[in-house]
Amino acid sequence: MRAPRTPRASRARTVLRDLRATRAATLSGLAALLAATLTACALPTTTGGSAPGSARLTADLAGYPSSLDPGLQYDTASYSVYRNIFDQLLHRNRDTNEPVPWLATHWRRTNPTTWVFTLRDDVRFSDGSRLTAKDAAFSIQRILDPKFGSQQNANFSAIASATGSGHTLTIRTKYPSPTLLTYLTTLSVVPEAYVKKVGDDRFNQRPMGSGPYKFASSIPGSQVVLERNDSYWGKRPPIRDVTFRAVPSAASRVADLTSGKADIADAMTPDTAIQMKGVSNLKVLSAPTERVSYLAFNTLNGGPTEDARVRRAISLAIDYKALIEALEQGYGKRVGGVLTPLAIGYPKQLRPYSYDPDEARRLVEEAGAEGKSVVMATSPAFDPQIVQVIQANIQDVGLKVEIRNSDQATYLKKVQGPAHDWGSIRFGQWSCSCLDADGVIYPLFRSGTVWSSYENPAFDKLVDRARRTIDPAARDRLYSEAYKILGEDTPGIGLFQVYSIYGANKRLVWEPDAQQSFYVADMRFAS
Repeated sequence: MRAPRTPRASRARTVLRDLRATRAATLSGLAALLAATLTACALPTTTGGSAPGSARLTADLAGYPSSLDPGLQYDTASYSVYRNIFDQLLHRNRDTNEPVPWLATHWRRTNPTTWVFTLRDDVRFSDGSRLTAKDAAFSIQRILDPKFGSQQNANFSAIASATGSGHTLTIRTKYPSPTLLTYLTTLSVVPEAYVKKVGDDRFNQRPMGSGPYKFASSIPGSQVVLERNDSYWGKRPPIRDVTFRAVPSAASRVADLTSGKADIADAMTPDTAIQMKGVSNLKVLSAPTERVSYLAFNTLNGGPTEDARVRRAISLAIDYKALIEALEQGYGKRVGGVLTPLAIGYPKQLRPYSYDPDEARRLVEEAGAEGKSVVMATSPAFDPQIVQVIQANIQDVGLKVEIRNSDQATYLKKVQGPAHDWGSIRFGQWSCSCLDADGVIYPLFRSGTVWSSYENPAFDKLVDRARRTIDPAARDRLYSEAYKILGEDTPGIGLFQVYSIYGANKRLVWEPDAQQSFYVADMRFAS
């Protein structure tokens, strides 16, 4: 005889109720902490940039960079640091999001698969050596080398070859590529001679680039210090040096901001944003981003999630509206797939996911999965409250959920492992910095990529065709079909469009963008 069923959504409601109570207590505690901090530090005297006349900046990050080698990981904590050390081949116009010149001053396509870029002739790496097109070509070929194991390989895999001569870079693609320029906005150029001299491991420990800042020192797991590169080819940055500190606790980041120990902090929560708005020396900086919060399923080695009915059930089990309203509080927006509306290729017909726990429960029972356990992988870089609510939602429809939390570097390494043994469900937030569907669903779900634990030849064929189709309307149709397959097969779920939230000293002048660029050279303190 079957045991009585837990009332519908009771666990999720209990979790949300408890989280609201915890939030109230946390906000009260934060208020007391901030009041005490303000009393003790009415006039900040720390080394942070908030001290009058200082050109130093201290930035609190939610985690320590997984890599300082720009050819490897591109999680937020990593590229927030290394993109200040290295120059990118192209940048984006922050108003139009169109690629604009940076290291490359202009470019032309000489035939459907050949692009020729002219690079600046006045750029030097911080050791004084000249940056040439050979360095740019090496940076690309390095990412494409399977032995190097770059997590960015899928983004650049349309490239057949890259060669450099003097200040002329020639890129040949395997097929006409509609996304080449957008990916080149993420390409940080590394010095070929230095990398070959010191090796990949040493280069990761002591990176050297041509950007506005150069590596000064690091305490692994704790902080990275950069200092201004006085030989930089561009405009002299107002900030002299910057210390990036790993501060996992959002409450601690707020306290650091309030006391003047930090000048800016990333990955703030909606709760801390509300709290910071009441602090006189702080401000909240926010923008809708291309980053999507999502769940991905292990369809190859995930146990219950190998069954499409279970994956579909989980997609119906989540109360998206309640989750976003209760936890994101205006800093998130519902989506209809694993993509945001800012990206090229977002299908107009996508509608927000449905919440239907009764149908979810029926599918779990039909799949014979009732009472079975699924492992949900996550890391401290992600909001644990969201993970807890999702856990409760899924358990309400008959599954057991074990949360497996590991540091970001371990989480990424496990997810990217060829054994696909990371669990059943993973929580993540994805940004390709490319504003294109190709940079989202190709690496996440295309068979054989390091991020994908899903295989579907029909889906593969569509995304392969889309990345070699120049006509925008034709690409839209292909992505529409690809998302239709994702909707039916459910290898992943888009939870919401992420809004960036930064806390900052009121004197800091800077505005966030859709790509979550963190260029310190664009920051300054108002006098």
